[in-house]
Amino acid sequence: FQPGEEGFDGAGHMIAEGVLEAAGRPADAAYGLHVVSDMVPRGVFTTRPGPMMSASAGLFVRVVGAGGHGSRPHKALDPVPAACEMVTALQTLVTRRFSTFEPVVVTVGSLHAGTKRNIIPDDAVFEATVRTFSQDTAERVAEQAVRLCEGIAAAHGLTAEVRYDGEYPATVNRAEEADFVAETVRELFGAERYLEMPEPNMGSEDFSRVLQAVPGSYLFLGACAGDDHTLAAANHSPRAAFDDSVLADGAALLAELAVRRMRRGLTSSGATS
Repeated sequence: FQPGEEGFDGAGHMIAEGVLEAAGRPADAAYGLHVVSDMVPRGVFTTRPGPMMSASAGLFVRVVGAGGHGSRPHKALDPVPAACEMVTALQTLVTRRFSTFEPVVVTVGSLHAGTKRNIIPDDAVFEATVRTFSQDTAERVAEQAVRLCEGIAAAHGLTAEVRYDGEYPATVNRAEEADFVAETVRELFGAERYLEMPEPNMGSEDFSRVLQAVPGSYLFLGACAGDDHTLAAANHSPRAAFDDSVLADGAALLAELAVRRMRRGLTSSGATS
């Protein structure tokens, strides 16, 4: 029942408003589940101990020049070539300033400039998403990406207005809680219904804020509508399709995790039921 999961930090707002203490004392643990259309076969659960999903940030750039006619570019300050150079240079930044064992993804998903082919615009704007796994890496990307864009603009005699916004931290599962999820899935549904993720996912999730505050684990549930998940479109594709029949098992697992975790807490505290 959380609002604002995609891009509006709903978990952060709910935590600030006291959701983790709503029962009268801090939560002992937290578990979150997300369906996926392509990562694993339908009905299969998957998670992993440690880092599971990346941190995210947004890079927003406005390259400011001076418009003019396309036939006389020397009489204008064209922001378009500079913006294009920044887009490609950001990819080089990733491969040349960061170790290949230090995952960084920069994707420019929006780029806009001009109104007609023969008019040099006053400005060009683009937006990028940045994915990392450590705070140190995130801070280094922020510093170097901003400096890179400003430097390229200056080299072209232009200016760049650059904003770098941190969004969500990495989603990191407690190892013992991820193991607990895997054990519960196997016992509830059978060993064939669980696969451990071989590597973290570069998507981001605001449930990460919950896992910063209390121990727990995030997990995925395969909801592929077709028979072969490897051929299915990913979650955010307009062609993504989901099989709702898996939802009952997802709800059953969350309920079983809650019951078993509360029982474990009672046992460790010496209480009896």
